[in-house]
This record gives sequence, C-alpha cells and structure tokens, in this order.
Amino acid sequence: MKLFDVYPINNINIVKGAGSLVYDDKGQEYLDLYGGHAVISIGHTHPHYVKRLEDQLHQLGFYSNSIEIPIQKELAEKLGHVSGKEDFQLFLVNSGAEANENALKLASFYNGKKKIISFTGGFHGRTSLAVAVTDNPKIVAPVNETDNALILPWSDEAALVQAFADNEVCAVIIEGIQGVGGIQVAPDGFLQKIRSLCDTHNAVFIADSVQCGYGRTGKFYSHDFSGVDADIYTMAKGMGNGFPIGAISISPKIQPAYGMLGTTFGGNHLACAAALAVLEIMEQDNLLQNAAEVGAYLIEELNKFEQVKEVRGRGLMIGIDLPAEFAHAKKDLLFKHHIFTGEAKPNVIRLLPALNLARAHADRFLEAFTKVLNQ
Repeated sequence: MKLFDVYPINNINIVKGAGSLVYDDKGQEYLDLYGGHAVISIGHTHPHYVKRLEDQLHQLGFYSNSIEIPIQKELAEKLGHVSGKEDFQLFLVNSGAEANENALKLASFYNGKKKIISFTGGFHGRTSLAVAVTDNPKIVAPVNETDNALILPWSDEAALVQAFADNEVCAVIIEGIQGVGGIQVAPDGFLQKIRSLCDTHNAVFIADSVQCGYGRTGKFYSHDFSGVDADIYTMAKGMGNGFPIGAISISPKIQPAYGMLGTTFGGNHLACAAALAVLEIMEQDNLLQNAAEVGAYLIEELNKFEQVKEVRGRGLMIGIDLPAEFAHAKKDLLFKHHIFTGEAKPNVIRLLPALNLARAHADRFLEAFTKVLNQ
C-alpha cells in the first residue's frame, strides 16, 4: 500500500526535536519557526510535557465518556482560569475542524436557524460544514455544498449589516487573525459590530481560535483584543503541543442536553494530560508575556526591511508580505539557512513558532532573512 498523495513534500526527515530546534536523520539542525502549522506551542519534547504524558500512559490511556473522567474537569478548570472564561463550559474533541463543526451545529441547536456567515480568506477546516464555510472552492466537494453558507467580504461592515437584514442568521464564524488567509488581523471594530448584531438578532458569535488562539498573540484568544466575548471559542493546534485534541468553550447561555453532541476519542485521558501540561507550562513560564514581547521585537525589526511590503500580525503570529521577486524566500530560508517557516499565497511568509521562542532564535532568523533579501 502507498500513501494517498495529497501533500507536497520537502525531502527532509525530521527525527528529533528540542525546544525551537529540530534535527533531521543526517544530524542537520533546523530552527523551527512554524511548529507544524502553529501546533508546537511550548517547544518540542518539553520535559514536563513528556513526563505528564508518560505518567498518564502508565495509569490509563483511554476509556469512554460513559464514566467519570476527573482529568477532564481538571482541564476545564485550568482552561477557564488561564483563558479568563471561568463561567464558560467545555466540550472536548480531537481537531480544529471537529471543533468548528460542533460549534456550528451547537449554534443551530441553540437558535433553530440555518444561515452561517463567514468571510473571504477564511479557513475553518475540512469536515462537511466547516469546509462549506471556508473560502476555498477547491476543497469543497459537491456533497459539502450548502445554500446555508454565506461568505462575505473580509471586514465589510455594510455587507455584514445587510446579511442580517432577514433575521435568519444562525451564527457568524471568524478568525481573530486569518492564518491561511495571510495573517489578516480582524479589526477590533468589526468584531465589536459582529457582537452587536449577534446580540440584536439572537445569533451566535463563534470565535475560530484554532490557529490564532491559545496565547499565540499575547492574549489567550486573539479576539480578546476587541474587548468583547464570543459565544463559542473553538481551539485545537497549540492546545496539545502535537497530541490531537480540540475543544469548544461555550457561553453559559447555551444549555446542554444529553445526546446533543458526542465523541469517541474526545477528552481521552492522554489528550487531557497533554493539554494540562501545555497550560501548566504556559502559566509557569509566562509564555503569553514572552509571545507578546518577542513577537513585538520581531515585528519591529521586520518593519525596518525596505524590501518588505507589509508586516501583519500580533505576538508570535506574524505575516511578512513580500514582493513577487522574493517568491524564493521561504525555500531559501529552509534549504540554505535551515529555518522552517510557513507561507500564504501569493508571497507571505508565516511565522508561527513556539510561544517560548528565545530572543536569540529570533535574531538568528532576522540574520538569515537579511541574507535572503540581500543575496
């Protein structure tokens, strides 16, 4: 059997990691400023994380949600405290797409409506309804198509107000900072307008925080910069530092009922141990503050490059918009300077490093980036 060939692959075999560094099978060291799509939030193989998982595995790896699982309640309490949403409720799943799928379903259960508003440039996952509200027709199979999805122009208040005119909107789903869309920061005023319209029309505000949440921006959720609460926050990626886990954090106004949502693997013992380790390290090592400070330093330095069209982002979610003549930059950073970064089309370099990125590693990137632009 062969692998189903859907990923363009770099010919690099990473076999080891420590902190913000990874190593291939030939012993070559790489600086990891992408973390596997913003997944590595506390660095590779953090000792506390490894021990948390190892200890749990020696006790129990899995049992179903038909029994008491105290570690789930421990995770909910810790997440509520760290995120500042202590009165919210937690439902645990396995991925970001699954989180968004359940959030959209829950919104429709709540108000009985069907129309979902999302935005151009957005990415919400690859499950059926999540992909239907994602702005990429290439990944929407015919069976995913639905008239209930309305994709509006990014940050267009007039279009948003018009879409609410018929009072049929079930939910608005929006990333606080678009990742795949090129690190586009949602204006605070636009998020406040969404909150106001959702309140007026009994619609549900879903904050897609799968990539832009979990402390990456220096606040726990990037939507927090706007000063308003969403009704549902979706999360995954950095939540488990590589262990598959996702969740939705749900406003107390939305009431649960037996059988409304369900999952086999969501909230299993190992996943909760991984997520608790991440939150414990974030607290102990002040990683939100580090993300804010090192991110601000990177953004300030990147803005000094005359060749850069625009630097966007907050904290350690940074997009470097380059002219077309630097389309080679990501490839050169990887193969000439051994630095992993991401990209967004057409020519945006995406930086999504671990939240404990050291200033010295930021400088290592800036030195290499200078060489790439000036070669």
